[in-house]
Amino acid sequence: MDVSVSSSVSSTPVRVGANAVPYGHVIVNEKWRGSELAQGLRGRIAVIYEDGLGLVDFHISKRLCVLYVSEADLVVGNTYKRKLVQFRKASTLNGIIVLEKTQLSEQYFPEVQRFVVLELGMTLLPVASQTEASHLITQLVLEESREQGHNPFQHRARSRLSDARVLATVQQIPGVGKVKAMSLLRHFPSIQQLSAARPQELEAVMGRALAQQITQFFSTTN
Repeated sequence: MDVSVSSSVSSTPVRVGANAVPYGHVIVNEKWRGSELAQGLRGRIAVIYEDGLGLVDFHISKRLCVLYVSEADLVVGNTYKRKLVQFRKASTLNGIIVLEKTQLSEQYFPEVQRFVVLELGMTLLPVASQTEASHLITQLVLEESREQGHNPFQHRARSRLSDARVLATVQQIPGVGKVKAMSLLRHFPSIQQLSAARPQELEAVMGRALAQQITQFFSTTN
């Protein structure tokens, strides 16, 4: 169900900037109210609309947020790049970039991928529509809620292999499912290392055909 700020702020630790997000909630920038994406969140997780979130579109937890790059953002120009750079410089949050990758915007994807993953070192997750984005955000909220619910006295380093966001990025490569993604991350522990791997290194792990798919996925156009 939707939960308005005015009715819930007194009973939940929610402030502008989302220093603390209640379990199972997502704080959504007011500009998304009534959108297809926001409608897709209804009934799945609790939504709190907040004005004044600035660059952030969705606060998943006190450590994780989502910035959305729409098809229109890509077509119009490079304004989205300034937004992402500003966020990267100003925030200590783990920001995920969710990108609308459609037939119209597909031609821009290699450039965005190079900029976000290689230059900014951030996670990029392409989606086909706002509805698909709502499913992804729901998954992230539920994953964060499960992690926050762990016993705080059990200090275990979070394995990169168990990080759903990194796994999700690798699984965007054609032919790479969860098992193969985990195998790749054992040999190349970060997106940066995987994207910079030589074809021969990839072939030794995944075989020639899949190595070519991985190289093509991370290739950029001039």
